[in-house]
Amino acid sequence: MKKGKLILTAAMLPLLAVSCKNGAQCQNECEKNRDDIIVSVPRGEQAPPANPGQRNFGGMIPSGNRPRAQRPQGQGQGQGQGAQRPAMQMPPMQRPAPQVRTVSLKELSMSDPFIYPDPETKTYWLTGTGGSLYKSTDLEMWTGPYNVIDLSGTWMQGNFVAAAEIHKFGDKFYYAGTWNNHSVCIEQVPRRYNVPLNQTQLLVSDKVDGPYLPLVKDSLFCLGPTTWDIIDGTLYEENDTIYMVFVHEWTQLIDGTMAYMPLSKDLTHRLAEPTTIFRASEAAWSKEMNSIGEATFGMKMPGWVTDGPQMFRTETGRLGMLWSSWGENRYANGIAWSTSGSIKGPWIQEEVSFKGDNSGHGMLFKTFEGQLLYSVHHDGGTGRKPEIWTVDASGDNLILGKRIH
Repeated sequence: MKKGKLILTAAMLPLLAVSCKNGAQCQNECEKNRDDIIVSVPRGEQAPPANPGQRNFGGMIPSGNRPRAQRPQGQGQGQGQGAQRPAMQMPPMQRPAPQVRTVSLKELSMSDPFIYPDPETKTYWLTGTGGSLYKSTDLEMWTGPYNVIDLSGTWMQGNFVAAAEIHKFGDKFYYAGTWNNHSVCIEQVPRRYNVPLNQTQLLVSDKVDGPYLPLVKDSLFCLGPTTWDIIDGTLYEENDTIYMVFVHEWTQLIDGTMAYMPLSKDLTHRLAEPTTIFRASEAAWSKEMNSIGEATFGMKMPGWVTDGPQMFRTETGRLGMLWSSWGENRYANGIAWSTSGSIKGPWIQEEVSFKGDNSGHGMLFKTFEGQLLYSVHHDGGTGRKPEIWTVDASGDNLILGKRIH
């Protein structure tokens, strides 16, 4: 597997891409040699605009909404992962460091909460979308936020991070997060979406509290195929191989998928091209977005969502995956099961969601006393808030218990 190299033009710095007047030709060239180049293709007409007041993920719907292709660039655009932004990015703003303080979990607002229990210090570390780090000894009171990421000199510097996680392999700590560059359009899906550059990357540190630096120091490196819109990557080990399990975005595919790719021993590159695990529409509880009246980034974009995978095993050894989509009550968390006990499947879906009350991106972890818990964000009307629940995995299934924080 060749090491990725991106081609730049001076006029597009820091976009990390080469523009092309012929989008189809560029796409074909990129498919032939997709580790060598990121092609920024022309933008085009997107999905029809949402109705004023329609339910919408990813920002407010402006009044007098009209198709984005007809708007001056940068106006009336949703602010959220996937929202289109002006063609040229402004230099990162220097913001003051946030004040470190101790608050209860209920006071925090955070999407995609991930908790890593560090047995050496008996400390729980919480991170998620936004990339801040908090610490706690009791799961109730949390101190932070701490800035622990240093992306100086990379294409990710100053860009937003989503769905961050911490994993330990050997004596190193790895920080998996999804970074984006919305000034780069890797594919234009006609009358649907201008697909931005999203990649899940790995950072590394000798300590759980960082600082975390890029595992691959090439400033232009991407771990996954550069023609794929990749988010929410997580790490899973099976038979001495570490896999990245990730989302191939529904915004690009219409029917979003979960996929995996085996990584090298040092986690610096993939050993094979990704393999699809399943599609979102295979789960009965996952609903097509337009059918449930859900707009996305201010558009009536059809399709089925995949989000937030985490692999787990029950105490009987059954291999499952927690993952999220959109259902009857908006965001939802569900479970898929491998019938072979291996990541290679085949995979079957639970008929109903595990937690379908506008909650999702759930993650499992164990306390220092050995109790299995479930962290998840829930939006009850005041924004996304992290919660902690008990769960039971003593049998062949994962059973939701009660909320404890």
